[in-house]
This record gives sequence, structure tokens and C-alpha cells, in this order.
Amino acid sequence: MTTSPAAPVLGAVVLAAGEARRMGGRPKPLIERDGVPLVRRVVLALVEAGVRDVVVVLGYRAHDVSAVLADLAVNCVVNQAHAAGRVTSLRAGLAALAPDVSAVVVALADQPLLELADVSALIKEYECRGAARAVVPRVAGVRGHPVMFDSGVREEILARDAGFGARQWLDANSSAVRWLDSDNAHYVEDVDSPQDLERIAQHFGCAMRWSGSA
Repeated sequence: MTTSPAAPVLGAVVLAAGEARRMGGRPKPLIERDGVPLVRRVVLALVEAGVRDVVVVLGYRAHDVSAVLADLAVNCVVNQAHAAGRVTSLRAGLAALAPDVSAVVVALADQPLLELADVSALIKEYECRGAARAVVPRVAGVRGHPVMFDSGVREEILARDAGFGARQWLDANSSAVRWLDSDNAHYVEDVDSPQDLERIAQHFGCAMRWSGSA
């Protein structure tokens, strides 16, 4: 009698720690699209796509951001060094993932258009990656998010110095990257300034506003 191989255990790191200086100090993860905070939308898309272990890395106004996730089965980790840059949050999230995670999705908490279908397409591409170790979406030559890589990449990142993150690994191992080339703007749209809220609302037909706690 033969047994089927165990299904891969998927983990995710959601980066939600930034100080949002260009937003006047209002945390971007709490911007609402169609009434739902962006960080919650991203987490729900990951969970619905089959990601079992979701780590949300918090920093700036961590209490307010974690409050909109309180009813979800996620692990919220506070990165006290978040002001030193995104790579510190990535490394904190990777370190907090369960040891049996076999593949990791890294997502941003300020992607207003990201949907379940986008995450599912990334996971499907990863499953067909062949010898590649990472899958990265790319739209019109622009690298997007989320990205996905195997657990060995996670270990290699954490074995390096504090300034080494996923971007550095991808740049140093380009032959191990499979590109998900697409015209899907969901992978490259994020919000960096107040003007982006109006632009995205007008261009993509969704309601963008600040939540009451932002």
C-alpha cells in the first residue's frame, strides 16, 4: 500500500509595520477598501487560498492594526526595530513562522487590489515551478508582490546578516527565480500617498477611505 505525499504546509508573512510618513502618520494597513481594512483583506485572501500559518508583522501603531485582525487565526508579531527598514520586519516574520512550513508567501499590507484569485494564481505557478525556488509576479517589467519561495530560501535569508532579505536573495539567485509575467495590476498597485487613494478609487472603481481608527 502506498501513501500520498503530505500536502505542503504554506506559511505567509504580511508586512504591516511601516510608519507611513507620506500618509501623515496614518497607518496604511488601516485604509479601507469597500469597507474592509487592507491588512484584513490581504490576510483573508491568504487564508482562503490555503495558507495555514499567517504571521503579520506589526510596528507602527501595532495595537490599532492588530485590533482589526483580532477574530482571525493569525500570529501578530511586533517588530521593535521596524523604523530600521522593511527587511527587519521580513526577518522577524520569517523567524516567527512554524518550523514545518515548506513554502512561504511574502505579502504587503497595503495592496488594495489583491484578491483570493491573485494569491491562488501565485501558488499554482509555484506548484509548477520545476527547478526554480521562488516565484515572483512581474507586470510590464515591474516586480510585484506577493512573492513565494521554498523553506530553504527562508533558512538562507535568516542565516545572513540583518540587512539581508528576500530582495537580496532574489537578486543574488536570479537563475532560481520563476517569473509570473502578467498584465494583472493587482500585483503592483499599492498605496504610498493620499493621492493614491483617489487614483485607485477612480481607476479601479472601488471605495477607498480611512477607517475610523486610522
